[in-house]
Amino acid sequence: MLYPAIAEAARRADANAIGLIDVGCSAGLNLNVDRVGITYSNRDRQSRSSHDSRDPRDLPLLLGDASSPVQMSCTLVGDRPVPARALPEVVARIGVDRDPIDVTDPDEARWLRTCLPPDQPDQLAEFDAELALTASAPPLLLRGDVLDLLPDAFARVPADALPVVTTTWSLSRYPLEARLRFLHRLDEAATERTVAWVSAEGVGVAPGIPTFGDRRASGHSIIGLALFDHTTLRAEGLGRCWSRGRMLSWLAGGS
Repeated sequence: MLYPAIAEAARRADANAIGLIDVGCSAGLNLNVDRVGITYSNRDRQSRSSHDSRDPRDLPLLLGDASSPVQMSCTLVGDRPVPARALPEVVARIGVDRDPIDVTDPDEARWLRTCLPPDQPDQLAEFDAELALTASAPPLLLRGDVLDLLPDAFARVPADALPVVTTTWSLSRYPLEARLRFLHRLDEAATERTVAWVSAEGVGVAPGIPTFGDRRASGHSIIGLALFDHTTLRAEGLGRCWSRGRMLSWLAGGS
């Protein structure tokens, strides 16, 4: 879910390198977006197509690292495929959270694992692989108030890289006033360089992100992209997702 949106942000900003800043990161698993393999497939199109179809939209698309020990899948909804675009080099991985979890600490990793349902062994096995992958190259975790720490996080991204802030269902815990201050922090950081924000939040939660006219509490989330460039803000809804990103409807245009 995050991969094509981050790739789209890099394309629009003409970035050759990116620095990831995950807000509300918990254990920082989102910061591995380029280190896992994600297969996107449209089962509805495949079931309707003939066996000799050559339409690339009917074929599974693998993004990320095909050799990664963590392989995920996402079902596409609708006829529009996700762009087959690779991420540029990731030169910084920074997590910001009031109380981040260090997966290199066995006790913290064990506690995090107990939050998953014990009757789903496949999900547990995938989660264990994600933890091991994160522990093999731990991201930088900043502990404290997100609004206070964002300037420090931006300063840790090299000047020639595009900072890409990601939020996944983390803004809903904040009141509207704090979410607007978060938006202001991004705008402040863009006085000297372009800043991107990729979000997956409930309908109407991410300030400034269009919602396609969907109602709040609709049962799905909006994938948003905002680019801050000096005094300009360009915000767009890229698609909808369900089941924490396991199902995706990509709606953005462009080539």
